[in-house]
Amino acid sequence: MSAALGFTRPPPRLLIEPQIRAALQEDLGRAGDITSQLAIAKDVQATARLAARKPGRIAGLICAEIAFRLVDASVTFDIALPDGSDAAAGSVLATISGPAASLLTAERVALNYLGPLSGTATLTAALVAAVEGTQARIVCTRKTIPGLRILQKYAVRCGGGFNHRFGLDDAAMIKDNHIQAAGGIAAALARLRAGLGHMVKIEVEVDTLVQLEEALAHGADTILLDNMTLNDMRRAVALAKGKAVLEASGNVTLQTVRAIAETGVDYISSGAITHSAPNLDIGLDF
Repeated sequence: MSAALGFTRPPPRLLIEPQIRAALQEDLGRAGDITSQLAIAKDVQATARLAARKPGRIAGLICAEIAFRLVDASVTFDIALPDGSDAAAGSVLATISGPAASLLTAERVALNYLGPLSGTATLTAALVAAVEGTQARIVCTRKTIPGLRILQKYAVRCGGGFNHRFGLDDAAMIKDNHIQAAGGIAAALARLRAGLGHMVKIEVEVDTLVQLEEALAHGADTILLDNMTLNDMRRAVALAKGKAVLEASGNVTLQTVRAIAETGVDYISSGAITHSAPNLDIGLDF
């Protein structure tokens, strides 16, 4: 099964090309790819294939294509399995043709994006499959590698998951330390309501059902249930029904996620899908 078409629309190239250019510059250093430049004649052409060495959900081909074409605009990059597709071990993802030296120069940077992003998509897809048939949606968090958030969140979408807020500026989220510093949930919510525009949603993180009731009483849009037991989640769903959207977080694994979803929560957030997803083994072979 593949992710829905709309999920796999990549970020604008304008946003991601500078990151990939910087990665190439880091790898090329001060003298460029001295191995490929000296060992391979300029007129040698080659065709290579990007192939999955293990099964998984694919994400990041857009990054690989940009990497190869930034090194050499004459390179052709033909995609066989687009981002959001499920690949079996041995499946060819894309075929790349052009000067052999150029392909070798771009290879590592391309794979450095493709493997980890596909790993995130693969883990996300597994969580999504585990909650199939419930109303719960799998979402990511801000626990991303600095500089790679837009791409990691894209990989989550390729896995069939949904995105949480992208940063501190697109939604308000009152966490435990905010509650402590503001003087309570009610005080924090009142200040936010007084200053935010009408389009901005407010989420409150709670640890107890008492805090949940306070957040509901003061009009939180979304409430995050932080490391609650399954019984408390079920009680929270009953208390919040029709009043606020509920998100569960904490101890989300492939073994626990189904039971969490069956409590009736609306969203389940996982930091692991971006900060701890295993790299999907993908190789490039001439």
